[in-house]
Amino acid sequence: MATVLCGIAMCVLDGTVMNLALPGIARDMHVGPAMVIWVVNAYQVAILTLLLPLARLGDLHGYRRVYLAGLAVFTLASAACVLSRSLPQLTAARTLQGLGAAGMFAINAALVRAIYPRRQLGRGIAINSTVVAIASVAGPSVAAAVLSIASWPWLFAINLPLGMLVLVLGSRSLPRHAAGAGRGERFSLPDAALNVAMFGLLFLGVDRLVPRAAQAPARPWTAAALVAAGVAVGLLHVGRQRRQAAPMLPIDLLRIPVFRLSMGTSVAAFAAQMLASIALPFLLLQDLGRSPADAGVVLTAWPIATIVVAPLAGRLIGRVPDGLLAGIGLGALALGLLLMALVPADPTLLQMAWRLALCGAGFGLFQSPNNHAIVTSSPVSRSGAAGGMLGTARLTGQTVGAVGVAMLFGLPALGATRVPIVALAIAALCALVAGATSLLRLRSPLAGTHGGAAPTPPGT
Repeated sequence: MATVLCGIAMCVLDGTVMNLALPGIARDMHVGPAMVIWVVNAYQVAILTLLLPLARLGDLHGYRRVYLAGLAVFTLASAACVLSRSLPQLTAARTLQGLGAAGMFAINAALVRAIYPRRQLGRGIAINSTVVAIASVAGPSVAAAVLSIASWPWLFAINLPLGMLVLVLGSRSLPRHAAGAGRGERFSLPDAALNVAMFGLLFLGVDRLVPRAAQAPARPWTAAALVAAGVAVGLLHVGRQRRQAAPMLPIDLLRIPVFRLSMGTSVAAFAAQMLASIALPFLLLQDLGRSPADAGVVLTAWPIATIVVAPLAGRLIGRVPDGLLAGIGLGALALGLLLMALVPADPTLLQMAWRLALCGAGFGLFQSPNNHAIVTSSPVSRSGAAGGMLGTARLTGQTVGAVGVAMLFGLPALGATRVPIVALAIAALCALVAGATSLLRLRSPLAGTHGGAAPTPPGT
């Protein structure tokens, strides 16, 4: 678990530390803001497009192998980032780093399932979720601390000793499992290429809808063309996957009611989380006129509450149905977001902090049981695919939330000062939809197992 937690923490940190470094990178490499954003995008695109192929590779050839290979690639790519002297070099290195991170993200949940005995699996998932929450919060603080005493390459240099240490630890400790390749199953390169093309085109199309700056306005026609191409490739990809017993795009798992509902819950919940995380700084800094220090204190209430509640959720898994536990958490999240949207004109820090603490507590109560339901409602032989879908649902929801906020800012009739309030109201609605979807799991044939092992889906 030390190996798994350190690996996932490095991946999450590298997805969050770069925002503060972008101005310095643009200055050093003599490029504009619209170009330097690809330092972030390259990492995200690589993870999104390769999650499912690498999860399939893990099911076939062993989670341990894929995880350690991903960790080695991530560490080597970090060294390449340190040595990069131009934006193309840095972008290529970040793409390679995303490939390594995708290997760890894709296998993370499957390894947790392999490490913990079934009766303690909820605790393991809760610990994993807590570390992800801490790493997400720590990203900006780590970046600020490093950049205050050193230049941006040191953000990547800190991965080198930690990566090598975790690689040695993991090679000695990570469990093995019976891989599908031993049963005659094979990895399909054409399917992997179609998966990369589908998610890559969709991501790039959605990204074109987001106005980064006045110099880089949204490009709706380019976006529409890319999305249409992604949909066309997706239809071809799904058609091929439907004929396979264990597809790379795990549409077979979506036939399991608990899995399908858990995925819908995750997408809607993470859309709400991203809507709120983007809208809240604008609300605090611009609409309410708070200082960055005050905003930082208030915003910290959310992750602190998540960190406190996540272990409690882990203890309740197995005693309370996953659908009910996550539904209660999402109800609290929706209430907190709505109360934040209706905050008084001149609120105190305490008035804002307890609302965000309610949001964080609700999110912490939702995340662990929902992840538990996704992981355990799939057959053990498909744990990698389930973990890949878990990551895909999170990234999909966050992308939908980010695009939603960008589109709200693009509506002249709404006015920039009203956007954060409207975004929080929409986030509350998304959380309510997620909660209702979660509660539908109580009517599933598997509800009595608390998200336990599902019967083998048709065709597997």
